[in-house]
Amino acid sequence: MSGYVTVGVLLVVGIVVIAGAGALNSLLSPTRTVGSEGFTTYESGVDPVGEGWAQSQIRYYVYAFLYVIFAVEAVFLFPWATIFADPGFGTTALVEMAVFVGLLALVLLYVWRKRVLTWT
Repeated sequence: MSGYVTVGVLLVVGIVVIAGAGALNSLLSPTRTVGSEGFTTYESGVDPVGEGWAQSQIRYYVYAFLYVIFAVEAVFLFPWATIFADPGFGTTALVEMAVFVGLLALVLLYVWRKRVLTWT
């Protein structure tokens, strides 16, 4: 039963901390009203000009997606490389990683053949 009491006390403490932070924020934050200029977008010291809609090309998303794919490959490759020399990780681990890297190489080949990686 003491486990439930501990969880209950932590829950109450969490609620009190969150409520206290909210109350402190409302007490310390400025309350002056701002005119219409207070609701405009402000970015990097430049006033907004034109409309807010701007299209970007899809290839930038493809670059980002490819980066994520190869970053995930690196995340899986480095821990594998650190334990590869340990006993018990032999041919099976090597074959599994070869299949993984081979699939990613096929993805890179496909993307290269579709000319996605050209800066034109």
